[in-house]
Amino acid sequence: MTAPTRTPAPYRSALHPARAGFGRLLRAEWTKFWTVRAWLLVLGMAAVVVVGISQMGASGSITGGGPPTVLGPDGEVVNDSFRFTHRALTGDGTLTVRVTGLKSNDGEALEPWAKAGIIVKASLKQGSAYAAVVATPGHGVRMQWNFTHDTAGPSSDLGTAPQWLRLKRLGGKLTGYASVDGEKWTRLGEVGVAGLGRTVQVGLLLGTPDHESVQRSFGGTSATAGRTTVTGTFDHLTLQGASTGAGWTSTDIGPTGLGDPNARNVPPNTTQVSPTGTYTLTGQGDIAPEENSPDLVQMGFQGVFVGLLFMTALGTLFVTTEYKRGLIRTTFTATPSRLKVLAAKATVIATTTFTTGLLATAVGYTWAQQTLRSNGFKPPEFPDLSLLENPSLRAVVGSAALLSLVAVLALSVGLVLCNSAGTIATVVVLVILPQILSFAFPLPAAQWLLRVTPAAAFAIEQGKTYYPQVQHNCLPESGCYPLSPYNGLAVLVAYTVAALLLAAWTLRRRDA
Repeated sequence: MTAPTRTPAPYRSALHPARAGFGRLLRAEWTKFWTVRAWLLVLGMAAVVVVGISQMGASGSITGGGPPTVLGPDGEVVNDSFRFTHRALTGDGTLTVRVTGLKSNDGEALEPWAKAGIIVKASLKQGSAYAAVVATPGHGVRMQWNFTHDTAGPSSDLGTAPQWLRLKRLGGKLTGYASVDGEKWTRLGEVGVAGLGRTVQVGLLLGTPDHESVQRSFGGTSATAGRTTVTGTFDHLTLQGASTGAGWTSTDIGPTGLGDPNARNVPPNTTQVSPTGTYTLTGQGDIAPEENSPDLVQMGFQGVFVGLLFMTALGTLFVTTEYKRGLIRTTFTATPSRLKVLAAKATVIATTTFTTGLLATAVGYTWAQQTLRSNGFKPPEFPDLSLLENPSLRAVVGSAALLSLVAVLALSVGLVLCNSAGTIATVVVLVILPQILSFAFPLPAAQWLLRVTPAAAFAIEQGKTYYPQVQHNCLPESGCYPLSPYNGLAVLVAYTVAALLLAAWTLRRRDA
């Protein structure tokens, strides 16, 4: 009698499913990772690439000569060059004026941040402390102090109606006011300005940023810039307080730009006073933060972009290799909970890539900074940036997080697609391709890409502060991103979380 044939029992792990706790599963995944030499090789190559390319980029960056650097009260590089009609004030006092007009002298529209107003300045020295109340063509009345601080006041249109301005000094406090009729005043704010002595210079301020035009299309960017002059008119100028000297004196703070081939001066800088007390100032320059210097922090992370390719491959292979060889069945047999498997794999790949990325970016950034210093990027224009202080620390840790998040994103996509080539291509299209395309697309499209794709996370490497009171064109090739560093990284976090949720949903449906 022939014995009945039996169907072979499916493979079962020696580890009982009930005992397959997360700790055991995590240790198993950890062991699995460290026993595959190819994965360790990819991880090591990622670290070498991050350090090596960052160093190569720093070695090729040479600072060029330029105008003398002007530092503000807080040590930042500033632009302090404007037409100033002034006199000395000792002790407390109040300065009042009516701004009646502001026009451009070169036939072009006024710059939105051109300014005409009143100022209390510690001295005539560039970079000295100050507080000012100004009227602008595009941003209304503003109270500004010490270059980096700005408070909005009432909206105004100097083309249709005059604007009254007032600045009151009481000890170390300065209070700004604005009015449309000289009777009812709106208080703009009160600020304490360190560095003002008992005797200060007060008076009329006139300036305008340089004209800058950027034309950007597929394949290139062209930019033209040139200095220009504006004319502002003032009346009802009064100063209450102990003033010294014979009267009002006019001075150009900083260089005038005369003789500059890029300057488009119509008349020279002048101040005229009519018999009725109307002051007509013509001048150029600006008093604001300087944003044309290179981003020394970001220049130390040029290898991260290439390192992402290796982290993408690592996150992909960590999961697709098991599908290709059929080992994923063994894993799911030992641990029926698919979500535990996903969590363990994500934890291992995130921890490993973040640790390696942190070491690589810290070493690469420190080495790159030393090279940049030797190439001429030295204080005072380029202050020393300690690794343990912001923005350096934020950029180092954030870049490591960027590398780690991309690896987890690749792992999640790999669990969904179960294909190495398709996964790597998908992640490259999501993270790396938008960064490349942003260099060629017209500016609105480029900025849109860097807002809505994971490439927004590269903003975490920015070290420069872009101030809202300075008009600037945010060009990707200049290292400028439309989102703030943390908001940019949050976009990548959102994509990674969404991919993890999709992977969890796919595992429960496909492999249940």
